[in-house]
Amino acid sequence: MTYIPATQCQIKAQVPLASLTSFRVGGPAEWYVAPRNLDELIASFDYARSQMPITMLGAGSNLLISDRGIPGLVIGTRHLRHTQFDDETGRVTVAAGEPLPRLAWQIAERGWSGFEWAVGIPGSVGGAVVMNAGAHTSCIADSLVSAEVLLPSGTLQTMTLEDLNYTYRTSSLQGKDLLVTQATFQFQPGGDRQQVLATTSQHLEQRKLSQPYHLPSCGSVFRNPLPYTAGWLIEQTGLKGYQIGAAQVAQRHANFILNCGGATANDIFNLISHVQQKVQQNWTVCLHPEVRMLGEFQPV
Repeated sequence: MTYIPATQCQIKAQVPLASLTSFRVGGPAEWYVAPRNLDELIASFDYARSQMPITMLGAGSNLLISDRGIPGLVIGTRHLRHTQFDDETGRVTVAAGEPLPRLAWQIAERGWSGFEWAVGIPGSVGGAVVMNAGAHTSCIADSLVSAEVLLPSGTLQTMTLEDLNYTYRTSSLQGKDLLVTQATFQFQPGGDRQQVLATTSQHLEQRKLSQPYHLPSCGSVFRNPLPYTAGWLIEQTGLKGYQIGAAQVAQRHANFILNCGGATANDIFNLISHVQQKVQQNWTVCLHPEVRMLGEFQPV
């Protein structure tokens, strides 16, 4: 049994990752550790950075891990949870592993407005900050004040909204070896609690009615190529219900790909590629994946 030095944080070998992703596919982590606090997170990071590649795994909701798995150390952040509310200012500081739906309900219970849209997004705070997650014409950038990140050097740095350079589903954090440890948001306190709760419930019901929640998926697969939506382009291309292996373009919402039972990561990867190819042929529009792909895939 191996532990991160000076901690009780256990490193495990060949840990299956499929159950830790919303697609329910993917191979094992060569090594896996799940720190329970910031000190253990920094220690895990320091342990691995000079020896092996590091991959961060949050809620696994916007992620496709290859069937071959991920080399190096996978650091799971789902145990990193703490939430600190300032009821006077309407600010809240949240750890990276906190689930967005839970945070949305906590904020609504206080009668604070501004986060009702997040209730149906099955991700964590850390991932949402990195990709500027959004729904119902709102996004993380609307309420974020700052994010604390762990640098490759092992030191912590606070990044402001301006530092993050947010645009549609992107930020300056993407493609860099920076880990979000926590984030601070600003909301509007003192509102009508019942109205905020009602709006939050409406957003959740709307997503349940318009999106397929009955089978494993990653949420929206592609970014919307404005002025179009990805779902409309895919539907108009006649791809609703199209299937490779057990991976299927959803009938209810064409920007979702479903694991209908027994799909492989490669099935999903090749279905994503097929959709891109057909939409490009029909509309001369390139669909860019919103889902992150980790590991090696085998294109058909």
